Amino acid sequence: MIIYPAIDLKDGQCVRLYQGDMNDATLYNPDPAAQAQTFARDGFSHLHIVDLNGAIDGAPVNRTAVEMILQSVDLPVQLGGGIRTLQHIEDWLEAGVNRVILGTLAVKNPDLVREACARFPGRIVLGLDARKEKIAVEGWIEDSETTIFDMAQRFEDAGAAAIIYTDITRDGTEEGVNLKLTQKLAESIDIPVIASGGIGSMAHVQAVRRLQDYGVSGLIIGRALYEQRLNIAELTGTGKGSS
Repeated sequence: MIIYPAIDLKDGQCVRLYQGDMNDATLYNPDPAAQAQTFARDGFSHLHIVDLNGAIDGAPVNRTAVEMILQSVDLPVQLGGGIRTLQHIEDWLEAGVNRVILGTLAVKNPDLVREACARFPGRIVLGLDARKEKIAVEGWIEDSETTIFDMAQRFEDAGAAAIIYTDITRDGTEEGVNLKLTQKLAESIDIPVIASGGIGSMAHVQAVRRLQDYGVSGLIIGRALYEQRLNIAELTGTGKGSS
């Protein structure tokens, strides 16, 4: 299972939100590139980046910070937030992002997402951010009536590389991911699922790892890493610790 340390960008800095609230952000590092280098030294093999301002504005905002991260580490990066057009997708892929995450776009323009999956095979990830089962869009501030299951099945044959499922009510709480819905989602589709939201202990990590047989292929971790609540050596298998 791939562990993705999360770098969430707000105003060019590395923060974590509580339950997706932009007004409840904790600053962890004013230098996102330095944070990326720390994760690389710790032995993580991938990075998960979100442009939080971009998700609200509907266009990339923290481009400079993302580019500095890309220049500072040689790790595959998946990026979400404010990616609303094919040009946005192409620009990020050309800049060195390995995979782009489409969330709001999947709800509001599914045909464009299908086109993106066809044009950029293996490089499009669907971001299903939801309050329990109901999808939220536009940086989590707008709720929809679409469920995570409706959305996943809608794109089952589109060629998406993976689906990230985040239960917003768990995000930043360190109460553990929504295991029940994560497993149910993974069982309902053939697309690999990446779990996200709420990791606070190694017990939570182990609980997600037990879902691998159901199709859960990855796990995104944020606050618990920044607050050093996890065993880095066990997470990465490298024997390295934070520096």
